[in-house]
Amino acid sequence: MLDPARTARVSITVRNNTNTVQRVKTVRISGSALALTFFSYDTTVPFDVPARSSETRSFPLEPTDLGAQAIGLLPVEVEVIDVTRESIASVETTGDVQGSLWSVYGAFGLGVLVLTALSWAGALLALGRRRLPANRWQRAMRFLPAGIGTGLVAVISLSVLRLVAPSPTAEIPFIVGAAAAAFVLGYLTPHPGEPGPKSYVDPDTVRIQR
Repeated sequence: MLDPARTARVSITVRNNTNTVQRVKTVRISGSALALTFFSYDTTVPFDVPARSSETRSFPLEPTDLGAQAIGLLPVEVEVIDVTRESIASVETTGDVQGSLWSVYGAFGLGVLVLTALSWAGALLALGRRRLPANRWQRAMRFLPAGIGTGLVAVISLSVLRLVAPSPTAEIPFIVGAAAAAFVLGYLTPHPGEPGPKSYVDPDTVRIQR
């Protein structure tokens, strides 16, 4: 758990399986989702790890500004970086970020929600007014962005509600499934049709029956 109001105590153990000494300079803790990094903290913790041995170090982490950066369950990566700024090793875990809904991640989710709602509104309004393209594939493509947005909203919502952390195994089924459903929906929408010709009545052919 990462709480902006509390100092976290981080403990790492580095195992050196090489035949040379590994010189660690920095420990980096970062959180990302949907291929975007929402927070990253570098802490200088210099120590050497002899060949074929392991070393353990502990240090405090004060994520005071984390509340404005993220919220909910997020994939967290812990990296150890050497003196040349190269990553020696890393491990992934899940972090429970006690941030604000108005953080960067929360605002990103709200923005996706608004764009998705506008996409659905535009597609359904065009359907109701019979202004969709006559080609089925073009109609399907008109609904596709709304489906992708729906999948993204589902992934972010589950993360913010602390139900499922974003990951490829969780993101792909939601996004692809929602996109496919919207695509099929657009493909199956009725043909908008062409306006029929106006009827004309020849007054000479009209007979009045008494």
